[in-house]
Amino acid sequence: MTTPINDQIKTPAKNFKIVIEYDGASYAGWQRQKTDRTLQGEIENALRTMTRTKINLIGSGRTDAGVHALGQVANFHCQTRLEPVDFFKGLNSLLDDDIVIRGCERVPDTFHARYDAKGKTYRYHIHNHKLPVAVGRQYVWYIRHPLDIQAMQQAAAGIVGEYDFRAFEGAGSPRAHTVRTVWRAEIQKVADSAVEFEIEANGFLRFMVRNIVGALVAVGCRKISPEAFAGILAGKDRTKAPPTAPPQGLFLVAVHY
Repeated sequence: MTTPINDQIKTPAKNFKIVIEYDGASYAGWQRQKTDRTLQGEIENALRTMTRTKINLIGSGRTDAGVHALGQVANFHCQTRLEPVDFFKGLNSLLDDDIVIRGCERVPDTFHARYDAKGKTYRYHIHNHKLPVAVGRQYVWYIRHPLDIQAMQQAAAGIVGEYDFRAFEGAGSPRAHTVRTVWRAEIQKVADSAVEFEIEANGFLRFMVRNIVGALVAVGCRKISPEAFAGILAGKDRTKAPPTAPPQGLFLVAVHY
């Protein structure tokens, strides 16, 4: 384990970028909170242990409670002699096993993990079978009813492009407007009981992916038609849309710069 060091020295501040993988099941989301355990809070605590200074970790965006990440990105500024390899090794030795730092590098002082992001990729996992799974259940949404994948694909194709996604926005979404550009939205059966939805866009509203998945599953269960799905998008009314999909099936795959 890396020994904490006194890093209060007069050196120029450096900007570090880290790529993070985490299992969000045990956390109240990404954003630091006063009482609950969060991803940002845990990493900032580890950084404080290493540097003995309070560090503000800037994430590319928030993930909600129970949501996972394969490639979350964050950056932090620190006046230190430590190099990226020191933070890479030190953080991985201090953090619990459900958080792994996949990479650490120096970046220009102007780099901002959130404001410089050009887009993100999310993936949602569904287990579609008459029986649930015991192993891996915390990473999928279990749907017993057979899903009409072709109808779901037809509906998903209708969100590719620039649209107002107000109908798929969760309450309290921090945004200036609700227009987003979806570059890709694909749903496919990848195994006998495994269905994956992957979406790539220039930005996402709060709960946007989970709300889209909830509506797609309603299409797959034949509760609504692909045409009705398109009507929900065009109507811009969240109250007309199906319920939100649960968080455990959602993964932040990558942040694009």
